[in-house]
Amino acid sequence: MTTTAHPLVARARQLAEDLLAPNAARVDQEGVPASHVEAVKRSGLLGVSAPVEYGGAGAPSAVAREIAEILAGACCSTWFVQTQHHTPVAMLAKSERPVRERLLGPLARGELMSGVAYAHLRAHPRTPVRVTRERNGWRFNGTVPWYTGWGLNDVMLLAGWTDADEALFAFTEAREQPGLRASEPMRLAALTAARTVSLELDGLWLPDEAVAARMPHEQWSATDRARTVNASPAVFGIAEAALDLLEKDSAGPLRDRVDKVRRRAYTLADHPVAQEHHEERLALRTQAFDVMRTATTAAVVAGGGRAMTLTSKAQRLAREGMFLLVQGQTAESRRAHLTALVGSAP
Repeated sequence: MTTTAHPLVARARQLAEDLLAPNAARVDQEGVPASHVEAVKRSGLLGVSAPVEYGGAGAPSAVAREIAEILAGACCSTWFVQTQHHTPVAMLAKSERPVRERLLGPLARGELMSGVAYAHLRAHPRTPVRVTRERNGWRFNGTVPWYTGWGLNDVMLLAGWTDADEALFAFTEAREQPGLRASEPMRLAALTAARTVSLELDGLWLPDEAVAARMPHEQWSATDRARTVNASPAVFGIAEAALDLLEKDSAGPLRDRVDKVRRRAYTLADHPVAQEHHEERLALRTQAFDVMRTATTAAVVAGGGRAMTLTSKAQRLAREGMFLLVQGQTAESRRAHLTALVGSAP
């Protein structure tokens, strides 16, 4: 079966064509509605990479990437809310702790959707969130600067640093509770619709049974470094959506450039040793941003003055592309991107 023929890819295309794309301009201005989340849950897409024995599809990475491209190109805000879900699923699939049996099935089947609150771990050696041992559990204190999907997610995967310099990940309900308070939703230049807040943690206590993983800083950092160095499928999804707004003569050469970068980036993403070809992966991540930015700029130029209206797809894609420039960014990827930009300046 080819990736395109996979039933979940067909389901993603139908969802995009029937619901996400027709409503993307309204969602961009008003927010991702709960009905979009319910449609994603029903579609089975939340379990695309989850183990079959827990109700997931166990699909290859290529299928998950194509689905991500489709959803991001149709409605990047909805894509961004649901994409958080796949990291908790992947962590639970590797976990041997009791929380796996409690949550992996509901998450794989789309009965629950999870958000994530762990990007602040990349601030190490700063520790925005500290975790201390107390009774038969853990106490969380500090600030989570970014949490996406507030009011839409059922549970969240929360992380912080222990006194032993371990990253500790635990699940809790994605709602205000003793020790957890959310800010008002942030107004952002793009993807305000994804309902991003900051979280204040003032002694939130979670039991041992909620813990999904504990790992030393060096282990977590190496895993995160290998994962974030690859180009995001959403970047190619936005680029393709922008190219669809151009005349064939303009779109053709740009689409060839997108395809070339994507093929190489995905080949490396599938490499059996995630730590190899690191510099080339970084370079391809930057090249993916370049072709996306060129495509969205071309769509704005082709749209003329009409592209400045808030109902214009071109300007929305350009703003969403700007957001993707910093989504999943690490200090290393930032340096590499800036170096490439400075080096390409006339």
